[in-house]
Amino acid sequence: MARVVVVGAGIVGAACAFYASRAGLDVTVLERGAVAAGTTGAGEGNLLLSDKAAGPELDLALRSAALWNVLSDELGGEAFELERKGGVVVAGSAEGLAALHAFAAEQRAAGVASIPLDAGQLRDAEPHLSPALAGGAFYPGDMQVQPALAAAGLLAAARAAGAELRTGVEVLGSELASGRLTGVRTSAGLVPADYVVNAAGTWGGEVSARLGGAVPILPRRGFVLVTEPLPRVIRHKVYSADYVANVASDRAGLELSPVIEGTRSGTVLIGASRERVGFDTTISIPVVRQLAAQAVRLFPVLAGICLMRVYAGLRPYCPDHLPVIGTDPRVPGLLHACGHEGAGIGLAPATGELIADLITGRPATVDPAPFDPVRLIGAAA
Repeated sequence: MARVVVVGAGIVGAACAFYASRAGLDVTVLERGAVAAGTTGAGEGNLLLSDKAAGPELDLALRSAALWNVLSDELGGEAFELERKGGVVVAGSAEGLAALHAFAAEQRAAGVASIPLDAGQLRDAEPHLSPALAGGAFYPGDMQVQPALAAAGLLAAARAAGAELRTGVEVLGSELASGRLTGVRTSAGLVPADYVVNAAGTWGGEVSARLGGAVPILPRRGFVLVTEPLPRVIRHKVYSADYVANVASDRAGLELSPVIEGTRSGTVLIGASRERVGFDTTISIPVVRQLAAQAVRLFPVLAGICLMRVYAGLRPYCPDHLPVIGTDPRVPGLLHACGHEGAGIGLAPATGELIADLITGRPATVDPAPFDPVRLIGAAA
């Protein structure tokens, strides 16, 4: 039985452990902190199809959406608060609405369900939206989970299938024999392995360098605002069409676009900001104010509502905006599963399944070629 070490106990590492264990592999998960202590614990739990253009990432997202539904049946979706709430994307002008509807049409051709909404239909879907909006699009396939619970649930299922979880263990380097990886050196000693999966999220760049196969993963900071509990004033995940452009932006500077959704507890989550400031998670009051102002412009009903808390997270950014999933030719036995930026929660199941397929040699359900680490060799030097 092949021994697999997964580095990282966030949602992607948990999914890799789950599918590798289900494939009959001997799995050990190493985490230097606690389960879901990094990007996963700071996420909103979005499982989105609506924000992805037709192409490889959307293919991965469609497979993941199918797997999330299977996981909900197998593990009990209530345990990780899976909600099939759907998403509403809004446009403020006629020109913006035309561009949004054209984008949605391309997605429909790729297999994504979406419904164009004019201004009146938009208000029917979300009665508290600003009347100044031109229209939007409804995506019934968008979902949400509580990400820390989802990671914990996947790890629990992996452990039930024989996996081992070791927290408080930091990976320091790789152990090689005849040019092939045979284990990892850690703060707790050597851990033997036939395969090592780098699922270290925002720290995937550092871990990859320690293991001898550096890939260019960088942190991209974002804030989430959490309101006091409210009645159900927001029915779906709602965001501006500008959000899609900001996700795909290469700019290091601040990018802002309103993203708003309610939770089961009644709180409202408000984002989204993106900026590359290293690993600095200091709360920026000016950015918080801008996010709050954008939310009120979209939903005037939020004016005067109190914020309960604000928190920061770091997304694992990859320069070409595709995750790094696959085998590293520089270090036989090393695989990467990182660089998902803000889509890691949604893409985790298909990523984990693909990693298991690559290790076992099974036919992959998603074409691995666009995610191959070979495309980035030299970029992290």
